[in-house]
Amino acid sequence: MQDFRKKPVVIQAAQFDGTFASVEKMQIPSCSQDLGSNTLEIETLEGVMTAQPGDWIIRGVKGEFYPCKPDIFEATYDPA
Repeated sequence: MQDFRKKPVVIQAAQFDGTFASVEKMQIPSCSQDLGSNTLEIETLEGVMTAQPGDWIIRGVKGEFYPCKPDIFEATYDPA
């Protein structure tokens, strides 16, 4: 087994606050908001994922979108 270091990559992200307006500038092509629960359904490479208020929405290196929990985001990313 070998050790590997993740390559430094700059990503774009916005924190979802329960409103579509908080992520509207990202122009996510396949998403819908559930107004009853303030969640955001995002079509990802792995299928539909649900973002909760407080989650970060990330645009990946290939233009894909996916949600990320705040604690994981904080442990993984620093401001560029």
